Amino acid sequence: MERVAQYLVVVYDRELTDGSPVEPGTVARAMGRSPSATTEMLQRLADDGLVDYEPYEGVTLTDRGRERATELYDTYRTLSAFFEEVLELESPEREARAVVDTVSPIVADRLDALLLEGEESVPFQ
Repeated sequence: MERVAQYLVVVYDRELTDGSPVEPGTVARAMGRSPSATTEMLQRLADDGLVDYEPYEGVTLTDRGRERATELYDTYRTLSAFFEEVLELESPEREARAVVDTVSPIVADRLDALLLEGEESVPFQ
């Protein structure tokens, strides 16, 4: 998927926190990519019908893009929590974005259940 999932998660997250449209520079900083590489990917996502992209204005998810991003975001949040709470990684969000599209919904659901159990019994300490 070559970072498509990562970009969708970033745009979705920024839409939730900052509103829409999301500035391309915000996406570039979150992804750790150059503005030109980010613009290229946003144009590609627009060509694929996942976002609406207007240069200098920003990017918004299409209905199709939002549907896909919502699925990915749930997995991303679970992975972020697991990486932070259980594995105690330094950059859990970045790590979660890097693998979000490689984890099946079944695995994400089981990790989420494990985290909920951990809140009650703290099995990892």
